[in-house]
Amino acid sequence: MTIELSARRSCANIASGGVLVDLTLSHIREIERVGMGAVSPRDTPVVQSWLRCLNDYKLDPTVAQEAYIVPELKLREHREQAEELIRIGRSGLEALFNQIAEQNYVLLLSDARGVTVDFMGDPTFDNQLRRAGLYLGSEWSENRAGTCAVGACIVSGEPVIIHQDDHFDTSHIGLTCTAAPVFDTLGDLTAVLDISQLRSPTAKTSQQLALHLVASTARRIEFANLMTRTRNDWVLRLARSPEFLDVDPDAAVALDGSGRITGMTHGGFSALARSMNLRGLSTRDFLGQPISQVFDIDVDDLPRFMRGRPNGERLIKARNGLVLFASAIAPAVNLRAPASPEPRLPRALRDLSQGDAAMERVQARAAKLAARDIPILIKGETGSGKEFLARAIHESCENPGNFVAVNCAAIPEHLIESELFGYAPGAFTGASQKGKRGLIEEANGGTLFLDEVGDMPLVLQSRLLRVLSESEVQPVGALKARPVRLRVLSASHRDLGELVAEGRFRQDLYYRLNAATLSLPALREREDLGWLIGQLLGRIAKENGEAYRLDKAARAALLAHDWPGNLRELSNALRFAAALCDGGLITLDCLPDHLFAGPVPAAEGDGELRRALSECGDNISALARKLGVNRSTIHRRLKRLN
Repeated sequence: MTIELSARRSCANIASGGVLVDLTLSHIREIERVGMGAVSPRDTPVVQSWLRCLNDYKLDPTVAQEAYIVPELKLREHREQAEELIRIGRSGLEALFNQIAEQNYVLLLSDARGVTVDFMGDPTFDNQLRRAGLYLGSEWSENRAGTCAVGACIVSGEPVIIHQDDHFDTSHIGLTCTAAPVFDTLGDLTAVLDISQLRSPTAKTSQQLALHLVASTARRIEFANLMTRTRNDWVLRLARSPEFLDVDPDAAVALDGSGRITGMTHGGFSALARSMNLRGLSTRDFLGQPISQVFDIDVDDLPRFMRGRPNGERLIKARNGLVLFASAIAPAVNLRAPASPEPRLPRALRDLSQGDAAMERVQARAAKLAARDIPILIKGETGSGKEFLARAIHESCENPGNFVAVNCAAIPEHLIESELFGYAPGAFTGASQKGKRGLIEEANGGTLFLDEVGDMPLVLQSRLLRVLSESEVQPVGALKARPVRLRVLSASHRDLGELVAEGRFRQDLYYRLNAATLSLPALREREDLGWLIGQLLGRIAKENGEAYRLDKAARAALLAHDWPGNLRELSNALRFAAALCDGGLITLDCLPDHLFAGPVPAAEGDGELRRALSECGDNISALARKLGVNRSTIHRRLKRLN
């Protein structure tokens, strides 16, 4: 049977009125043309939904379907699962319905499967609304009802208007429906809010106000849900203007006690993220990240954004320079069981790790030592972050002064004396007539960090010992020593005890430098490697003004590598990948080749790729189409993952 004949029979069943028959035939023919590839003047979301109905759900536009109301028992299950959301959103729904009721709108709250779990409408029209599916228990999933606002919103995750003959099914072409998604604090779609009319003006533009109202209410429900579920976290409200900051913010972010993002209002924050040029990132990409990677604040700054200060003074700046107004809400406090305050690490030390037991011990010891003016020797492999730790100790001191780092292995032996101690005017041939202050004097009142101190020549070790024991420095060619007051931190990847035994390092200097020792774990031993990767990517993003993210296979390869070069090697690998990636997405192809010189263990990325290939029937061409990449890329990734 041809679609034309099917359409005419369908129309005959719908009505005998000629105008309605012509409208239905015209509608069916338009859908048929779109299915055959014709260009349509309709909105893109409508066309995409029509194509899904034809190609994915195999729906027939000539077969009109009555609205489907789920059985009472099934409805009870759906409502029980959505009970908390209904309770949280109830006041917002009632406020919205009071605004729209006089215009004969009906309000539907559907769950993520498209079943209406809450409903508000004029009871006078109950029978008409039930027949039209604008009623409690109606199912508006796209695969059942065809193109509709609820179904299209569930698929796209975006607010949408489906007006009259935008609907796929001819039984719905008299309705106008406007819907907006409601996401949970983790960015997963949890509900859809819809307002609909049985009859409305012909022009689709008549529903723009409805779109604004439903999107605003969805945003408020997300905010109420965030406040309910994060009572033990900080909540940071954000707005482009100060007037509604405390009552109706554009977005809100929840933060734990260390300043890491635990949740957010998805819709509002997505709009702000676009303003901050953070495109292509989902809510989940921000979860677990420090707020300092997004804005120029830390958790310690949050109290100054609480109520009590003028809104105009509560300003924060995004990393791309966008300025927003901010308002902070402190965590709820349990007065019946007050927690004993835990000693808080200085921020500089706190930022060195996230959850690695060995590093936490180092950080705790370093925090105590920072308050004491004693020399500290930092041990660790090359590139493991010894200078990072030294700087963090320095910044954790009160009135820290200058931090002067000296790499004893990098300065030529014939220059190291003048570099460290300075020289008097005309002290030697080629010397400046003004003389020069040495690095030790530059560190006066602050911290002198001697990196790779084991490579310092023996002849200079005795002069350094005098600086430490007498607190004075004598420049080359000078007749008089100058007083200095400084803290000395030193580091070496070599065993200074062995160098002492070999006679290559002074024993008295070793004991002077080694009043306290901190040993850094190698990168391959750390439990927070994933966090470190995120931290370094954040720094690179800040430098380059571009956001980066890793696909699962690339992340698995990074986690599987042995990292003999430690943090320095990891940083270089990420900078290399950032330079090669397209659109901020780092894939296996972007990583340096040396990471794959040996067999890569079967890590998460391996399993993900093999699982995806298995789901495509081990068809590499099908997997390449699914991922939107070339077949050669799949072959190359499989080869790299063994």
